[in-house]
Amino acid sequence: MRQMPAIGLGTWQNTDPDTCRESVRLALEAGYRHVDTAQYYDNERLVGEGIAEADVPREEVFVATKVHAEKFGLAHEEVIEGLEASLDRLGLDSLDLLYVHWPVGNYDPAETMPAFDELRERGLIDHVGLSNFSAELLDEALAELSAPLFAHQVEMHPLLQQDELLAHAREHDYNLVAYSPLARGNVFELPELQSIAEKHGVSEAQVSLAWLQSKGVVTPIPKASSEEHIRDNLASRELELDEEDVEAIEAIDRTERFVERDGAPWL
Repeated sequence: MRQMPAIGLGTWQNTDPDTCRESVRLALEAGYRHVDTAQYYDNERLVGEGIAEADVPREEVFVATKVHAEKFGLAHEEVIEGLEASLDRLGLDSLDLLYVHWPVGNYDPAETMPAFDELRERGLIDHVGLSNFSAELLDEALAELSAPLFAHQVEMHPLLQQDELLAHAREHDYNLVAYSPLARGNVFELPELQSIAEKHGVSEAQVSLAWLQSKGVVTPIPKASSEEHIRDNLASRELELDEEDVEAIEAIDRTERFVERDGAPWL
């Protein structure tokens, strides 16, 4: 079984053709080995072109996308058709990881999850993922899924520490993938992160990403399009926070969520 690389490249809102292709290529050639996209982002073709243009063998790149209720739908055959369309856009024969993007619309665990098992049995996907689920919905999905759950992707950062979902990931032995790991830039304004960044001579972004990676089962996927930010985020792999740093972040007395949508489990 392939392991998930420690950090990935997020591509949400990266839809300018030249910028998207180039940022994916740059990230892979800089050392990233995990690229995350989605049907809903409308950039799968561009991401695939960036992967193809990079001087990195396909077998070294972990590629993830997500099926969405508002694109193809989440009924059994819709999941199959949606994944086939995504592979065509990405220019790939198979996918490392496929997620249910949101448990909304016509999502039904008894219909949706067996489709993921079928795709895995057919060799079209290696791993099954879920995204934006609650612990209760995760348990419902697991009851209908024969394959092991490989990842759950959620918003996670120092202002949304996701203790319940982190505990669930550890209990059930899957990866927790953190999107918006910089809280849409709000981590740069946190005094606690500013102090830690100054102490280590690094950016606040690196501190937030290193804190997530210190959890053991958490993989952050920061969005970045410039070479400067791509390389800065990647450098977080080398940053080791001490116990005092971690305690300061976990003591932050604010909770803010920056991603919302109708039907989200937490509403």
